[in-house]
Amino acid sequence: MVHLAGRAHVVCETDEAPLTAFRDANCGNTLRVAKAAMEAGVKRFIYVSSIGVNGCGTVNDPFHEEAPAEPVADYARSKHEAEERLRTLLQGSAMELVIVRPPLVYAGHAPGNFQRLLKAVAARMPLPFAAVDNRRSLIALDNLVDFIGLCVEHRAAANQLFVVADESSFSTGQIVRLLAEGMGTRSRLLAIPDALMRVTATLLGRRAAYTQLCGSLVIDSSKARELLGWRPPLATEEALRQAGADYLAERDSPEGQRCRA
Repeated sequence: MVHLAGRAHVVCETDEAPLTAFRDANCGNTLRVAKAAMEAGVKRFIYVSSIGVNGCGTVNDPFHEEAPAEPVADYARSKHEAEERLRTLLQGSAMELVIVRPPLVYAGHAPGNFQRLLKAVAARMPLPFAAVDNRRSLIALDNLVDFIGLCVEHRAAANQLFVVADESSFSTGQIVRLLAEGMGTRSRLLAIPDALMRVTATLLGRRAAYTQLCGSLVIDSSKARELLGWRPPLATEEALRQAGADYLAERDSPEGQRCRA
């Protein structure tokens, strides 16, 4: 059984107790589903968590399975709590647990911050990332689906934790350029000093957004390669270009035009 449902991509938080809302959805509901799965005799429970459990960024060393859990956002805290409570619940039971921590999952129809980035690139908005020297690990939706499918069947995946990502990591500027190439256009990148963007984001109360766009977050997926023999079927460059092309195709389809009307 694969469990992905949860509360995420909340841009304008309206709940008076957001951490409680995240815990109810991402921890409480997950435990209820896992208990029902145990009672039904499910052999393996695959929980898709988040790399945010490890933290919001990397400086020198990439995130790997032995890195400490240091969740910052309420979403990541709720995911970490769900992991811990699942381990306790399933300890000594016949149902195996596999935990997968992906970074940002992207595709042409991806929600949240990636959707906003797609819209900005498609609109040829000037974006201030030309001088940003960071590295971001991402995972294409097709690559994540491929890895989850492997975890369903591979014996060695039982009771393991995996952090997984595409094989390549790119700067935010490179990501924008590849999306634009997929859309058949050129990106409009401005060379704004990183320090200026950091200070401005802090003054505007958008430091988290700055970290996601300008900070580094690199993942070491060597455990998945060595233990399960996994290789992402799609190269990152190919998948990012395809995401840009798919976004335009969906936006310009009759259904997409009706949704904007």
